Amino acid sequence: MQAALTALFMFLFVLQTLLGISANGFIVLVLGREWLRYGRLLPLDMILISLAASRFCLQLLGLIHNFYYSAHVVEHSGNLSQQFFRLHWHFLNSATFWFCTWLSILFCVKIANITHPTFLWLKWRFPGWVPWLLLGSVLISFITTLLFFGVNYSAYQEFLIRKVSGNMTYEWNTTIEINYLLPLKLAIWSIPCSVFLVSIMLLINSLRRHAQRMEHNGHSLQDPSTQAHTRALKSLISFLILYALSFLFLIIDAIKFMSVQNGFYWPWQIPIYLCVSVHPFILIFSNLKLRSMFWQLLLLARGFWVA
Repeated sequence: MQAALTALFMFLFVLQTLLGISANGFIVLVLGREWLRYGRLLPLDMILISLAASRFCLQLLGLIHNFYYSAHVVEHSGNLSQQFFRLHWHFLNSATFWFCTWLSILFCVKIANITHPTFLWLKWRFPGWVPWLLLGSVLISFITTLLFFGVNYSAYQEFLIRKVSGNMTYEWNTTIEINYLLPLKLAIWSIPCSVFLVSIMLLINSLRRHAQRMEHNGHSLQDPSTQAHTRALKSLISFLILYALSFLFLIIDAIKFMSVQNGFYWPWQIPIYLCVSVHPFILIFSNLKLRSMFWQLLLLARGFWVA
């Protein structure tokens, strides 16, 4: 029975990951094609293609690692190869957090109805900053990842010097994560997360007040403008929930509270990659260009299947 449940959750994890890889890959292909055709991208498209590319790589890396780790758990646990996986995993997660933050700020400055002079100045300036902010995010993620790896590698060297027995390997790795890396991760990841929360809450509050004014002025719930604002609110709230859950799950996962031998390892991998699998579909269906291309692709696939 335990083996059957493990196989079921492995299947669900693979299915979720492949769907996410497909959705993120679709965004990269559509926007990459437009980039090659016109030689430039709008600020929103720059952020979307960067976010989709980082999520695509993150999910592919996670899929490969989980199956390799489960097949080589004895020699992989505490091994230097595990440290290199964490190096790439932290870099992609950090970049993804920053790209989500810039996406939320761009939504905020484009949509929110705020008349404060600072906000109006940011509204005018921010789109031109997007390419540099994306490059800066990659640089910051690279530097912080090297910092993570430096601390982790020093602890790993200490682990080798002490020659901890195989039975204590997992406990020692957990101690390293909690005492050395968890406070560092909390401090660094909280910066983009805090900015994200502020911008998304400002935007949600602005849309909510605008929807209330429209309703007060007698607009019907079936009014196209009202429906558009309602859809935008639902999309933003789902983005906020997924982002918050992703941050929470990553912090919990950083404690390393379970190994691959644990019966809940594969069920736990599903929420870890939930945001990067689900949110791309929200982005596709809330973006007119991506949604149009998605339906065209489905019609093409349907025609090919029927033929």
